[in-house]
Amino acid sequence: MEKYITQAEKDLLHTYNRYPIVFEKGEGVYLYDKEGKKYLDFFAGIAVSALGYHYQDFDEALKEQIDKLLHISNYFYNEPAIKAAEKLKKASGMDRVFFTNSGAEAIEGALKAARKYAYTRDGYANGSMAGEIIAMNHSFHGRTMGALSVTGNPHYREAFEPLIGNVRFAELNDFDSVKRQVSDKTCGILLETVQGEGGVYPAEKEFLEQVRRLCDEKDILLILDEIQCGMGRTGRMFAWQHYGVKPDIMACAKGIGGGVPVGAFLMTEKAAEKSLAAGDHGTTYGGNPFACQAISKMLDLFEENDIIRHVQKIAPYLEKRLDELVAEFDIILERRGLGLMQGLVCSVPVGDIIGKCLEKGLVLINAGSNILRFVPPLVITKEHVDEMMEILREALRN
Repeated sequence: MEKYITQAEKDLLHTYNRYPIVFEKGEGVYLYDKEGKKYLDFFAGIAVSALGYHYQDFDEALKEQIDKLLHISNYFYNEPAIKAAEKLKKASGMDRVFFTNSGAEAIEGALKAARKYAYTRDGYANGSMAGEIIAMNHSFHGRTMGALSVTGNPHYREAFEPLIGNVRFAELNDFDSVKRQVSDKTCGILLETVQGEGGVYPAEKEFLEQVRRLCDEKDILLILDEIQCGMGRTGRMFAWQHYGVKPDIMACAKGIGGGVPVGAFLMTEKAAEKSLAAGDHGTTYGGNPFACQAISKMLDLFEENDIIRHVQKIAPYLEKRLDELVAEFDIILERRGLGLMQGLVCSVPVGDIIGKCLEKGLVLINAGSNILRFVPPLVITKEHVDEMMEILREALRN
């Protein structure tokens, strides 16, 4: 592995502080490095590999599509995109779909749609468009310039300013802070239904309901980022379905492609009618047959294997076992999260703990400097939770 790592450090732009491991293959919920060492994966490529690795039916569907058609462009229709859109609409209750290549691109499209909605509705008022976006502090929506502009962490933004502008920040679960930011130029309110990078914070039901009513009263679009918390991770297909608070625009990615790089933003018919029209938005690769075959097959497999119900059964067991650690170790202050998106808040930085777990064959990730994040493949069993606990407990003791 050392040879590959040395070569990578010479060739790749150093935008990641990578762990010194070269993974070669995966099987089920396990990863194997170039030297054959086995790792239990509670990271899932940042909540991407929803069905784990080498899921045979998924792999076969992709191989079949490779033999048919990889790319055709959006100047033509293709069957996988049509099927994937139909299934996404059914799973979400939304009305229109635009396929992207990533979650950040889905956010970019959602922001454009909100501004175009306001422009179509009002045109220019007092010489300036009603194009303000309210986002949340401690949020993370991506690293492209638009997505970065609505990411509520100055550390990520400051080196790249000026960004797109007309963005105000409020506090998740503090409705008064949202109301204070609303003006007659507000066109969208954006938040993660469960904040990921910001510390695994679920939105509260009352807060979401209040924001939804505010949006309805003032004809503002509610935009929910379900990139990490969507696709079954919380025990519903999309996290907002726990609350019964439907967005006007929803961004998703990660788990919908099972490892194939793909995203999407979805809209209600109301938002679609007044927002993006022909020529307003586009992508060369988004919605290509290969990527959409991945989405289509993932949705089929979720239904065929009752993945949502499995998450609903296994998540309480994971919560129970993690709560044991809160009671056992003084450095662990609390557990928070929803479904198979959990965090342990620690009083110390967690980098050393993650490193020890890797040495012992467990892959974890942080959320900020002091939170251990658990976003495993959705197909884990109680035995996998027990195995993870044994390794993590040993790492915490040493």
